[in-house]
Amino acid sequence: MKLVSWNVNGLRAVLRKKIFLEYLESEAPDILCVQETKAHPDDVDQLWPLGYQAHWNWAEKKGYSGTAILSRTRPLAVTRGIGTDEHDREGRVLTAEYDDFFLVNVYVPNSQRELTRLPYRRQWDRDFLAYLKRLGKTKPVVFCGDLNVAHAEIDLTHPKANAKNHGFTPEERAGFDAFVEAGFVDTFREFEPGGGHYTWWSPMGGARQRNVGWRIDYFLVDAGLRPRLRHAFIRPDVPGSDHCPVGIELETKP
Repeated sequence: MKLVSWNVNGLRAVLRKKIFLEYLESEAPDILCVQETKAHPDDVDQLWPLGYQAHWNWAEKKGYSGTAILSRTRPLAVTRGIGTDEHDREGRVLTAEYDDFFLVNVYVPNSQRELTRLPYRRQWDRDFLAYLKRLGKTKPVVFCGDLNVAHAEIDLTHPKANAKNHGFTPEERAGFDAFVEAGFVDTFREFEPGGGHYTWWSPMGGARQRNVGWRIDYFLVDAGLRPRLRHAFIRPDVPGSDHCPVGIELETKP
């Protein structure tokens, strides 16, 4: 089973470029999780490739945030948000329940350049982890998306220069540490210990061409699913957004 996550930075824009459908057809994931859709489903006049069902969570604010899941397999249930009004107005979490796991698609709030939203971000991290733990009492959890943090120094090109910047503050990195301490596995690091692998690049100064970037898009899985993890990957050559797709391959449960 192939699962892919991609922050498209505007679904309508990437559809107009035809890149989205071309990538979907070439990668052929069983499930594609999309973040920053910036759209309501009524805004997108699109027939997906045969066999995919689309599920949406959109923000109250038009043209902002939002998540979607395209799935070949019909989920047992789909849930929007985490059940907290404070967090659920921006369409940031979409959960699909399958036979043997929950898949949580998340677009984590950005702390903002002046760290004006860092206190909210810290509360978000705590509440989101509590949500994952509640799900985990029923069946294993896979979660993916734009987590808006580089976990370790190896996950960005200039860690020293960004030590106090949004996306690499000690507080945000501690939020990621809490996921690991709770038993979640950073899938990409199970296969690739080295640096130079990024998922987001600034659109300024030719950063992507020079591979000056950050790894802020992830798949994390419950440790109980680790024996079924066969591969984890990043697709830096896929254009269309300032982020690139990331994914995993899970062995289907017998």
